[in-house]
Order: sequence, then structure tokens, then C-alpha cells
Amino acid sequence: MIKIQRALISLSDKTGIIELAGELKNFGVEIISTGGTAKLLRQNNIAVTEVSAYTGFPEILDGRVKTLHPKIHAGLLALRNNPEHLRTIAEHDISPIDMVVVNLYPFERAAQKPGVSIEEVIENIDIGGSSLLRSAAKNCQSVAVICNPQRYPQVISELKKNNGALSEDLMVELGVEVYGHTSKYDASIHNYLSNFYKTKKETGAFPQELVLAFEKIQDLRYGENPHQKGAFYREKGKSAGLINLKQLQGKELSFNNILDLDAALELVKEFQNPAAVIVKHNNPCGVAEDKKLERAYLNAWKTDKLSSFGGIVALNRRMDLATAKIILKSGFLECIIAPGFDQEAINLFKEKKNLRLIELKDLDVVDEPQVKRVSGGLLLQSKDLATLDLNKLKVVTKKKPGKKELETLIFAWKVAKHVKSNAIILASGTRTVGIGAGQMSRVDSVMIAKNKAGSLSKNCCLASDAFFPKADAISWAHKAGAKAIIQPGGSIADQEIIASCDKYKIAMVTTGIRHFKH
Repeated sequence: MIKIQRALISLSDKTGIIELAGELKNFGVEIISTGGTAKLLRQNNIAVTEVSAYTGFPEILDGRVKTLHPKIHAGLLALRNNPEHLRTIAEHDISPIDMVVVNLYPFERAAQKPGVSIEEVIENIDIGGSSLLRSAAKNCQSVAVICNPQRYPQVISELKKNNGALSEDLMVELGVEVYGHTSKYDASIHNYLSNFYKTKKETGAFPQELVLAFEKIQDLRYGENPHQKGAFYREKGKSAGLINLKQLQGKELSFNNILDLDAALELVKEFQNPAAVIVKHNNPCGVAEDKKLERAYLNAWKTDKLSSFGGIVALNRRMDLATAKIILKSGFLECIIAPGFDQEAINLFKEKKNLRLIELKDLDVVDEPQVKRVSGGLLLQSKDLATLDLNKLKVVTKKKPGKKELETLIFAWKVAKHVKSNAIILASGTRTVGIGAGQMSRVDSVMIAKNKAGSLSKNCCLASDAFFPKADAISWAHKAGAKAIIQPGGSIADQEIIASCDKYKIAMVTTGIRHFKH
């Protein structure tokens, strides 16, 4: 047990500090503090000694230097079981400090302010606070260091239980927490400044060392399966994306729900007109774009009614009553996510108590690197933001696609980008009619898409996320009724593929862009 006799308190977030400082006062702890924190404590009848009075040195450089003083840091770092350390601090009239309560300048909040200047961002990089936390944490077997206000009740409880003392177990736990806290803080600063100053030598180049910092949003009931644990995290410094979802009704979101919501959102963002996407197991099973949202949803659902059961729906427009009525009749769904919901639509869904209604107002595309874990490490890649330049589309067959066919090909190509490889999309107008996803053979994907589409595939257009290795897929595309194909090209069998298309009078354009999704 370590008896707390002297504490240094310096806070930007003062939540809960009156209760903690009041308890320290009850046990006769001497409190050293700075500026605004000292003022708040005095206003609540808690005696404090200003840091400048304690060190005998004034705050200087507009407050940039306050606690960076040997009398502070030696008081924190001195080993209590080292006679030489104790003799040295005594010679210099330095007293041990047994507790540090510090939270850091709100760098992330400052950095996210609209129109913030780089000067203001830099002033919110905490130097003194970080130094205090690190010094105390290094000596955490003798110094209690608290960087998280949520810890105050636990610390108060132990102080009461142990007559003003804390257990070594708790102090070590608090010390370890500090290093996680400061590493995330430093990562946020590094990410912001490296982006602002563009210190990477090449556009899109990745750092030699990668530091990622996340904070937990919530625990999940379990991971992909009930025997796995799961949690949802927000990346430090990020303010956009699925992390801003607002659940309006329904059961708690699951691990798989969140994965599917993300997949559905990324696809629905591709479209400018009202659009609906239905996702199941991270693959779209129906996609449509239309002038009317309710018709877009109905066409997406008709692609594969069976697979849509228990799916995730994403809309790129506010949910209105007409669309809600159609959705309600289409069967069981897990989640619906949209930029907003009319109250009439919300009222209609109230009878479906388990249906999760998710509001996400911002549907902007977030350009951020993608991370995938592998055993012992991870893979990092830039996001697939490649778009078609219509002027660079190459017609390689004798037959050219008509204007309407070209519109459908472009629609299908957008969908193919978001389907697991090998991906084949059959589309009619701006709606999917058959999707073949995640097959080891591309021809199998064509066959599955054809079977899913049934009679709807007549006169359809086909999109393939990668080139065709053989002409057998073209034969199946013909059987499906495809009149035009869009694909990257680049196979050693391209001439054979083109000849097969010419044989069946199928128009084909190549993009030069591959969209594998593993």
C-alpha cells in the first residue's frame, strides 16, 4: 500500500475532479495544481498550491512551460526504495509526489474544428501533461497516475477502504493504462501532421512504421460466432464514417451486422440517383438505382428475393413512407440504414421491434487506407477509388454497345467493384437481375448469376470484376441472354474472348481496371 500524501492535478477535462480532490482533502493530501484547475478547486473550498509557487519558477512562454521542472519530475521519478535517490532529492529540497491526475489537451477535438489553423492545432499538442504522465507511469509502483476520469470512482473507493492509501496492483494497472493513452495521443498527432505537411516522399506511399490508435465504442454480444468475443472501435482522430451511426430502434448491433452495414454503405455511395442495396454475408444480393426510392428498393429486392431474407438494406436517400411500406411487405430484414427517416416511416416500423433502424447522415466517401489482419501482422492498401473514364473505354468487338447498354454496363461495373471475387453482375437498366459472387471459377460465377436471374437475364448486360481466362464464360453469358459485356481485359486469351463475343454478336468494352475484392 502507498499512502498518498502529495498530489499534482492538472486537467483540461475537469469532469469528476471535485469529488476526487474532495476525498484527497479529507485525507489531508497536499494538492499542487495549475491555472484553471487550481481556480476550480479553490472555488470548491479545496486548498491548492500553484505549481509556480511550489517550484519557485513562473509559468513562461504563454503557459508552454509550467510543470517541466526538476522539482516536479524528480519528485515523481525518485525510487522510494533507493537511498541514494532519496538523499539526492532531500539535498535539493524536493518532496516526493505520490499521485498525478492529468488529462491531455484535446488535440483531436481541436484538429477536427472547421477552419482550424495549424497554429491552433499545434498549441493543442500537450507537452507538460504527457511528460507528467510518463514520469509518473515509469514509477507506477510508487506513484498513482490517473489519466482517465472514469477511474476516479475506483480510486476514491480504494482511498476510503485503505484510509488514504492505494494498492500496488491498482497503481501498476493505472500506470500501464497511461502508456496506451499516450501512444494513441501521439499516433493522432503523427497522423494529422504527416497528412498536413505531406511528409511522405511519394503520394500514397506507406510509412516504414505504422502506428494505429483506436478507442472502444462498445462491446458486442460476440464476434462472427457466439464462441468469439467482439467489440467495435473508432480510430482516433477520425470523425467520419460508420462510427457516427445512430440507432433509432431494434436489437443491439452484432459484429456481422456492422460488417454488412459497411459493405452496403460503400456500395450505395456509388450512386447519385436514389438507390437501394441489399447485402447478405458481405455480398450484395440486389442493387438498383431509380428516380423513385421505393422503386429502387423493389427492383433491388426482386433480384434475389430468397437471399434478401435476413439481409441488410442501405439507402442513399431519406426513408419515406412509400418506401417503408414496400420494405415492410418484402419480408424479414436485420437492419436498414439511411441518411434519415421520416417519422411516418419510423411509426410504421415500430411493430418490427427487432428490426434495427440506423441513421447515418453523412454518406461522403471516406478515403482511408484499408487494413487486413494476417497471422503475426497486417496488410495495408489504399482504398479502391478507381473510377471509369468514359473516354478511355475501349470497344474491342465488332458490335458496339448502344447508349442504354452503355449506361447499364457502367451501373453493373459499379456493383462489381463491391462483390467478392470472382464477381459477375447481370443487369438490366439500372438494376441487377443476377449476381454471381465469391466463386473460385469465373465461369461458375456466370452460371450462378444466370440461374439467379432466370428469365430476367434476357437482353441483359454483364460486368466482370476481372478478365476472362477462357471463352467458356462467354458461352454461358450468351446462354444468359447477355447483349453487352464490360470487363478489364488483359488476358492472354483476349483474342479468343473477343472472337467468341463476335460469334454471339455480343458487344464488349474493356476498362483496363480490375476490381478484385478478397
